[in-house]
Amino acid sequence: MSIRVTFIFGCTGCGKGGLGRALAERLEGEIVSVDSMKVYRRMDIGTAKPSAEDRARIPHHLIDVAEPAEEFSVGRFVELADAAIRDIHARGRPVLAVGGTALYLKALSEGLFDGPSADEEIRARLKAQADVVGNAGLHAELRAVDPVAAERIHPNDLRRIVRALEVYELVGQPISALQTQWDAQRRQYDCGFVGLRRDLEDQNHRTNQRVRTMLSSGLVDEVRSLLAESPGLSSTACRAVGYSEIITHLSGGMALAEAVEKIKINTRQLAKSQRTWFKRFRQAHWIDLEPDSTASAVADALIAERGMQWFKSPS
Repeated sequence: MSIRVTFIFGCTGCGKGGLGRALAERLEGEIVSVDSMKVYRRMDIGTAKPSAEDRARIPHHLIDVAEPAEEFSVGRFVELADAAIRDIHARGRPVLAVGGTALYLKALSEGLFDGPSADEEIRARLKAQADVVGNAGLHAELRAVDPVAAERIHPNDLRRIVRALEVYELVGQPISALQTQWDAQRRQYDCGFVGLRRDLEDQNHRTNQRVRTMLSSGLVDEVRSLLAESPGLSSTACRAVGYSEIITHLSGGMALAEAVEKIKINTRQLAKSQRTWFKRFRQAHWIDLEPDSTASAVADALIAERGMQWFKSPS
């Protein structure tokens, strides 16, 4: 029997979490977070995690499942999310997958690219090559054979650079091309999609307000505390919007005011990238939110339109 999973997605800061919680309350459902940074413990303010009160009231999964020093992959996410979904379903509760990490949404809803098995000989050779030419040199090699993958893989993310070059060497095709070969027929879940949209002016206003709230809530101290930990932050965690800019500030690379403006700019760029990704979800039911839209009202309207059963697995 297929498990029903309702995906609630949209650009960063658009109100996904609020709607997800409002729906979970009405449906007696549970939330699976689809966010690549909320997985990290102690990265709370900059990732806008739900409050402790919200998490006590409504079960949330895939939050605080990794240490900031860990590299967390999409494969690991799918593994943990699948387990959480099965557990929620076994207890007879609706599953709401809420978040805006587009690659995670795609992988969970359409299946993960099953690449070739690791070749330790190739990996060892590529890592040795990186010792000679540096991560940047190996990244340049990746850019020559797979510019799409090189664009989204940070030059310091040696693990992912090596994997992309390994796949290219093993199968003769760019990993970026293979990762588009998901097939809706391979879905293991009965998926429903709800997308949230705001006009650009409203989205930008919310971004600016969100950044101000993060700063007043102690983002700088949170980043300072994380940097003091050993063994430190992974390259993935370091690249998170909000953390990357404050790290640069704390290292003397820019004034705090400049870092704050960079966070706003980079958040807007992230939202633009998300909008482009989300166009792939052509089957989504889109909701255009107004500045005064409330999560409760949107949840009530959505349930009235779709019906309670739309969110539930067949009995």
